[in-house]
Amino acid sequence: MTLTASLLDKVLSGQSCTREELLQLCTEPLEELCQAANAIREHFCGNTFDLCTIINGRSGRCSENCKYCAQSAHYNTAVDEYPLLPRETILDGARRCEEAGILRYSVVTSGKRLTDADVDQLCDAYRLMSDECNLGLCASHGLISLEHCKKLKAAGVSRYHNNLETSRRHFPDVCTTHTYDQKIQTIKWAMEAGLEVCSGGIMGLGETMEDRIDMFMDIAALGIKSTPINFLSPIPGTPYENLTPMTEEEKLRIIAIVRFIIPDGAVRIAAGRNTMSDHGKKAFLSGANAAISGDMLTTAGVSTRDDIAMLQELGYEVRMK
Repeated sequence: MTLTASLLDKVLSGQSCTREELLQLCTEPLEELCQAANAIREHFCGNTFDLCTIINGRSGRCSENCKYCAQSAHYNTAVDEYPLLPRETILDGARRCEEAGILRYSVVTSGKRLTDADVDQLCDAYRLMSDECNLGLCASHGLISLEHCKKLKAAGVSRYHNNLETSRRHFPDVCTTHTYDQKIQTIKWAMEAGLEVCSGGIMGLGETMEDRIDMFMDIAALGIKSTPINFLSPIPGTPYENLTPMTEEEKLRIIAIVRFIIPDGAVRIAAGRNTMSDHGKKAFLSGANAAISGDMLTTAGVSTRDDIAMLQELGYEVRMK
């Protein structure tokens, strides 16, 4: 029996893989690995698929120095800059999302954290969406406090998004204006407030496979069941503008290994999927069962119509609620 087959049996029996076993999967034959990850997905999650969309609710002028980000005020990227969008504009996006058949809608804002006034303005928009739309609402507002998490929950938000981005070891190479532990604390406060949590990272920041595995193991240890996998699209003007993009084989291997780490959750393909030759079709046969559809914050994505058509072709049932 191959190592991949042995670990497949282990996961299907309800056991977890060790860090050492996961590292060994990094050199196993890719096709067998992807097939095994797909079998884990089918066993634990069936054929339901989770699509969400995001809106850039406030753009640019961010005080943080994350080296990958077009919205950081530390870099000259010519990104659009604007304050918090009016609630009517956010509601219009939610209505389009619902009409397109999307499960969840996320408002994302640039900046380290929200002020009390920001939270009040956003909660007004979330309450309006809760009243007018039949959507799951997700919020992504940086390093938020427990008090603010509770306010978002009361306004109708059901999930908070906060990516770890990379491993604890590698994080200081990516950002120095906030810490890995601050992100962990934000996640714990969101959970304490009764919110679900969505957390993943960006692949291709110069990290190793060990870094990737360590980050996703941390996410699994927190009990998180929705984990976005982003692939870096190097943006001119950022420190990472000249990094070499990942190969599709690398991307598929990461997706498959994440499924071994989080067998029963939503492995969500996010930014960078539009650069894959098949827009993620192979990814959705390699363990992934969720995606962000439409455009990302500052980069293009894949249209919802094309996504739904592809997923139906693959035999998935796109969740509506």
